[in-house]
Amino acid sequence: MSHRIGIDLGGTKTEILVLAASGEEFFRHRVPTPSGYEAVLRAIANLVGEAEQKLGQNCSVGVGIPGTISPATGLVKNANSNALNGHAFDTDLAALLGRPVRVANDANCFALSEASDGAAAGANIVFGVILGTGCGGGLVVNGQVLEGRHRILGEWGHTPLPWPRPEEMPLRPCWCGLSGCLETYISGPALAREADGPDASDASILPARAAAGEAGATNALKIHLDRLARGLAVISTLLDPDVIVLGGGLSNLPHLYTGLPGLMRRYVFSDVFEGRIVRNRHGDSSGVRGAAWLWPA
Repeated sequence: MSHRIGIDLGGTKTEILVLAASGEEFFRHRVPTPSGYEAVLRAIANLVGEAEQKLGQNCSVGVGIPGTISPATGLVKNANSNALNGHAFDTDLAALLGRPVRVANDANCFALSEASDGAAAGANIVFGVILGTGCGGGLVVNGQVLEGRHRILGEWGHTPLPWPRPEEMPLRPCWCGLSGCLETYISGPALAREADGPDASDASILPARAAAGEAGATNALKIHLDRLARGLAVISTLLDPDVIVLGGGLSNLPHLYTGLPGLMRRYVFSDVFEGRIVRNRHGDSSGVRGAAWLWPA
């Protein structure tokens, strides 16, 4: 097949993209994600049918989902789109489309997209980071997504905050049931909370407030930067990536790219640290592009 279809299944929108073998986009369309598992399957099947009708041929299909498929049960787990959890999504969709499909976590798709033809193209080891309402990640080595035995590789948001300081105690509870998870300290809501309290959620305006001289916003950005540096230093010590690509809403904060490398040098277990910290190239299209890249050209 000369063209590949990628599907990005999100909580509010579902996007389809058709990529030519060259990586050129042929067709793209978004629809609201319906509620209910069967409705989700039908919506994807309709998008695939529409795309293939325009193209005039069948394509391979890759899907990025906000969760993963358990190797133990074959059912979706850890999805924040609750309708998917507990279902054999890949099997059910393959039956509906009449062909095999490949399904991966959306953070893995993001990392694969940026490693294939994005900000980390050509790098051997790429760690893709999602910093938004939550915190996720994906690892690509020599062009291949690594998922791990339990398909949780890259879930660094649910590892502990490294080197916690006295003022960071007691550790914050996380929705997963544990305390101290990195996600509760470096996600968008966590950054907003640092400046404006537990009910705050919008971190995007903090740089402008800091530039205007607001001490609370400046301090929140400084604290967040150091926590993120600690978290990424652990990733760098464990995986030693050539490139770390930032995605999600917080990837738009320009000070991350100037501030992180210097701070990380304090924590990485090495005499030098030369790993690149870069902003994604494909923005919110990286997930759907990565889903298409799940199939080789």
